[in-house]
Amino acid sequence: MERAPDLHRLYVHGSGRRGADAWPHVRDSAARFFAFSPDTTIDDQVAALLDDIGGRRSLVFAHSIGAVPAVLAAQHVDLAGLVLIEPALYDIARGDAAIERHIAIVTEARALASSGDLRGFWAILRPLMFGGPFDSARWREESPLAERWATINLPWGHGVRERMLDGTPSLVVTGGWNDEYEAIAQVLADRGATHLVLPGHEHRPHDSGGFVHVVDDFVAALAS
Repeated sequence: MERAPDLHRLYVHGSGRRGADAWPHVRDSAARFFAFSPDTTIDDQVAALLDDIGGRRSLVFAHSIGAVPAVLAAQHVDLAGLVLIEPALYDIARGDAAIERHIAIVTEARALASSGDLRGFWAILRPLMFGGPFDSARWREESPLAERWATINLPWGHGVRERMLDGTPSLVVTGGWNDEYEAIAQVLADRGATHLVLPGHEHRPHDSGGFVHVVDDFVAALAS
C-alpha cells in the first residue's frame, strides 16, 4: 500500500498484534504505527494520536478497539479521513441484540475476574472471544492470556457517539462474519460513512488482497 505524499498516515492497532506487526501488508516507510502497551488508557491513546497528528493533514487507520481513540481524537482535529476496520464502537449501537449480548457476557466475566476468579472469567470469555470451551488441561498455558484479557480496556463506556464522525470522510470495512461489527457499521453508514464488506478473513479484513484497492479508491475520492 503506497502512501499519497500529501497525507500523513497513522495506524492504530486493536487488542492483538501491535505496531507494524498489526499491519503486515502496509509498505510505507513514512507511516506512523502505534504500539500501545496493554496498560495504556484510552485517554492516553487519544493524547498520543493528537500529539502525532499536530497540524498535519492526516488519514487515520484504526482496527477494532483502536477505533475508539481514533474517533475521540477526531473531535479535536480536522482529519482528511478515517478508515475503520471492524470498529469496536459498541456505544453507538446500544440496544442491538448482538451488541447487548456481548456486553452482558463480558460484564459477567469481568465481575468474576475482579472477585479473584480468573478461571471462571476465562471459562466465560474464552468461548466468546476465541471459540472453543475452557480446557483445564490448557489452563497453565492460557492463564497469562486470561490475565491480560481480564484487565485490557473495554471498548465501551468512553463516550463515543455516532455523530462524532459527522463531517469526517469515513470508510468502514468489515468481514461480514460477526453481527456485532455489522450492526456498528450500519449505524456509521446511516450517518454517511462508506461501508464495504471484505469476507474471508473474519476480524482482519485488512488482510484481504482487496483491502489495498478499497483504500486506494477511498483516498482518490478524498482528493476529488
